[in-house]
Amino acid sequence: MTTFHPPFRALGAAMLAFGLLTACGGGGGEAQREPPPNQIATGKAPSYYPAEYARLMETAKKEGGTLTIYSNTDQENWAPIFRDFQKKYPWVTKIAANNLDSDEVFQRVLSEQATGGSPADLVVSNAAQAWADFAARPGTLLEYDSPEQDKLPDFGELLPGVYAMSIDPLSIAYNTSLLPEKPTGLKSLAAILAKDPAQYKSKITTRDVSGAFGFTVSHAFAGARPDSWASLQSVLPLARPETSSGTQMEKIISGEYVAGFFVSAAPAYPVVAKSGGLLEISFLDDGTVALPRGVGIAAKAPHPATSKLFVDFLLSQEGQRAVAEGGLTSYRDDVKDADGLHTYQELEKAVGEANVILAKYEKVPDAEVKAFTDKWNGLLGR
Repeated sequence: MTTFHPPFRALGAAMLAFGLLTACGGGGGEAQREPPPNQIATGKAPSYYPAEYARLMETAKKEGGTLTIYSNTDQENWAPIFRDFQKKYPWVTKIAANNLDSDEVFQRVLSEQATGGSPADLVVSNAAQAWADFAARPGTLLEYDSPEQDKLPDFGELLPGVYAMSIDPLSIAYNTSLLPEKPTGLKSLAAILAKDPAQYKSKITTRDVSGAFGFTVSHAFAGARPDSWASLQSVLPLARPETSSGTQMEKIISGEYVAGFFVSAAPAYPVVAKSGGLLEISFLDDGTVALPRGVGIAAKAPHPATSKLFVDFLLSQEGQRAVAEGGLTSYRDDVKDADGLHTYQELEKAVGEANVILAKYEKVPDAEVKAFTDKWNGLLGR
């Protein structure tokens, strides 16, 4: 039997309200705001594309109008992207995208490639360590130089053949009925918890650094903010790790946790909008990690021409506008802030350019990985 401290008594009414809002599809905030329509030039490539791009479109038409994506991205995030891509290229009638764990995306493709072939056309994940390992293996990725490359910032190409689909910030998510103050950063969260550490024992969650996602965001934050270990030494002993942002949010809403840090904002946005104020997120004013979501074409993609069209669309102004509408964070300068749209520029305005920590797609040496995870897990008591 679980015993809650007095502040947790409000949970029943809050959970009932959340259940009603979710069942009715209600809620305030972004759920009620409609972004302006995305303007799609059907069947037309941008004017700056090479003349031979018309041949690529003709080749794609002969591939059967099918696309298969292995990803760790929610269907809600994909919906406006698929809608607008099919509006641009109406002959693409079937797009299948699964929703795997960040590391599982690569494990599935490698396993299938080793046993004769994979149906995957595209690989999408924000597990930077896993991407670096995958891309370094011969015969895993198709080399492709997108005509959109010159329109992107320097970090638009993460690795050879791997582009940024979005740049998604990590946040602090918290249950407003259980945490008395809004945490504005890790130092702020540590100060709140320090007022009554016993009450918050095992009531905080963070990402498991044993996974590529959790390691990348935690390592990037600590590397950019070495002074943060003082706050981590206070917070981590009260915390428990989880392997997904979805699980973290479910347990924060249920009251198993009162707050979590390094929770991906992308899946959090729609949950916040439907929670009636029960769940809120804040970006860290002492350093918000922004994690690119990489996309690459599988080396033996069954539909390579259609895959190239899709990558180019994702990187285009039209595609980045759809990316933003789906709750991911677009990063092109020509995609502007608007109701229901999330942009990299919006993040910079929120915390300041100096407080955005852009996670890199690079392989960290094994010895450094072990030293960091041992230190982190030691503070967690693992």
